[in-house]
Amino acid sequence: MSASSRPRLAFLTERFQPSQPQLLALLAIVVALATGGGVWLFKQMIGWAQAGSDVLGAWGVVLAPVVGGLVVGVIARAWIGPERHHGVAGVMEAVALGGGRLRFWRMPQKAVAAAVSIGSGASVGPEDPSVQIGANIGSMLGQWLRLSDERMRTLVAAGAAGGVASAFNAPIAGVFFAIEVILGELQGGALGVVVLASVVASAFTRAVTGIRPEFEVPAYSMGSAWELGLYLVVGLLAGLVSAAYIRGLEAARASFEGLRVPGWLKPAIGGACVGLVALRLPEVRGVGYEAVGGILRGEMFLPGLLLPLLVAKLVLTPVSIGAGFLGGVFAPALFLGATLGGSCGYLAAQVFPGLGPDAPGFAMVGMAAVLAGSVRCPLTATLLLFEMTNDYRIILPVLLAVVTSQWVSQRLQRDSVYTSQLVRKGIHLEGGRDVDVLEGITVGDVMRTEVTVLREADTLATAIATLARIHLNGLPVVDAEGALCGVLTVGDIDRAHQAGLDDARTVAESCSRDLLVAHPGESIGAALRRMGARDIGRLPVVPEGEPRRLVGLLRRTDLVRAYEAALVRRAAARQRAEQARLGILGGVDVGEVRVEEGSSAAGRLLSEIAWPKECLIATVRRRHETLIPRGATRLHPGDVLLVVAGEPARSQALDLCRARQSPPPDSLSRGRS
Repeated sequence: MSASSRPRLAFLTERFQPSQPQLLALLAIVVALATGGGVWLFKQMIGWAQAGSDVLGAWGVVLAPVVGGLVVGVIARAWIGPERHHGVAGVMEAVALGGGRLRFWRMPQKAVAAAVSIGSGASVGPEDPSVQIGANIGSMLGQWLRLSDERMRTLVAAGAAGGVASAFNAPIAGVFFAIEVILGELQGGALGVVVLASVVASAFTRAVTGIRPEFEVPAYSMGSAWELGLYLVVGLLAGLVSAAYIRGLEAARASFEGLRVPGWLKPAIGGACVGLVALRLPEVRGVGYEAVGGILRGEMFLPGLLLPLLVAKLVLTPVSIGAGFLGGVFAPALFLGATLGGSCGYLAAQVFPGLGPDAPGFAMVGMAAVLAGSVRCPLTATLLLFEMTNDYRIILPVLLAVVTSQWVSQRLQRDSVYTSQLVRKGIHLEGGRDVDVLEGITVGDVMRTEVTVLREADTLATAIATLARIHLNGLPVVDAEGALCGVLTVGDIDRAHQAGLDDARTVAESCSRDLLVAHPGESIGAALRRMGARDIGRLPVVPEGEPRRLVGLLRRTDLVRAYEAALVRRAAARQRAEQARLGILGGVDVGEVRVEEGSSAAGRLLSEIAWPKECLIATVRRRHETLIPRGATRLHPGDVLLVVAGEPARSQALDLCRARQSPPPDSLSRGRS
């Protein structure tokens, strides 16, 4: 393989010879700095757009969103084009299904359109574009260096964390956003990279803009423990508002999709709706942080103001996003929470003056509760509130309201503001994985049949030694007859020690008897949902009707392995279907050929290979991704080509793709019609 055809990353690693963690750390710093700079420039563009809106004078309240909508519509039509999912939902899909590959070349146009959207007064927030800026930078770097899917996902998550950290000056919330929303699960290898990127991006932002919280809030103190009951009510109401918010977004998207007007005109229609309402309620325009700050400072608790603002924002944000304005749902959720919590606090002060409820405190709690209920990120919502206000004294009310809001919202609306977009396209994510992909693979296909077990009579010392030797956190427990009777985990051992049991006690005294099991014939999608519901990392496998006969063990790592295999299988099935259609319609030989290591084609551009004249390369399948080949497409060992050719061109194509030292196997599966 020539030097020019080798992966770009090889030149870096051969020259400097960093370890894998060092390399990812270096790339994370590059992504973080670029993200911090990109988000800073994005905020400047918002300011420029707002200055342009001010030129319109007194009529700017109505005209600015309309003109901004026209500009956004033209940009979307001319330079962005159709997309499967907008915003964070697209990033989630790319991480779960596409190895973190994003169309990064569209990001500058999207950033401009988002800045115009926010600056002209559309009811959207800046965090979604900020996350996209970071995620696309991470994906661009990963694709340019031809990193593996796992490394690219990590860089995308690191960029997303940096985007949140830069947008809100909140590095801790950025880390948890990447874990809860983008990755869907805590991955040990990715955690350090994500943390580093979030910290560096936040440090860059603070160096440029200064260290200050987003909102200045007065001192808070909870007057009485009875106030927790009032905060519980805030959580319940926040769950209702969150569910309405999610459904409103989906309803608005569906309504505007069915609207029979040119697509470039739809944002202007949404802008007109925003402008007309803003004549009476100007606080609903744009991000709305000035109004939120006024509520937190206790300056906007006027009767009859907060509830109209809540209703108006609850309607106008879905209208803005459904119409085609580009922006996020974080800031509107914070606005909804502040108006809801402020209303509750004002009412509580009138009804229960003896408790001395603090209305701005209720507004802060409402902000975190609505954000958690709509985005389904409780840790992110809690930490984001703390970092944006620099006030950690309200922890108990916040946690109570956040948990309550998410519970209520999930009962009324299963999907979040992001996953609801994916569900409309038939993608159901659990723990960052597409559950539907896993429905075709059974537990029996991937479970481990050679299972190390513990016996009830074993001592805890023996159990600890066994777990340490095989590097697992839990194992099934069987009785003297070999029948499954429980599971012992590291957590069970810790609880036994806390209860005063020493390591000489038996496993039977400490193991969990409340078993959650899987069956060989069920799909691993069902098993994954069951594991997620209880947050456990393994399931004993028993046959249907025989709950005590252990036949295998299903671990989370097995599910990840199966998920990758399912993606490859789905891509292959799709390509075979296209292959059959092409053969039937064209009346030609259609088949697949694998590019082998050491072949003439491996590592070369398609345009550099002397293909037979009567040969056409229709597609290139690389892992679970199908590429449309071009002259600049470089073939890698393991790529599967869909070849349309007759004899002798078919044999010549085989010779180009097989290793020179290997015998000539008939690796081309023919599909003659």
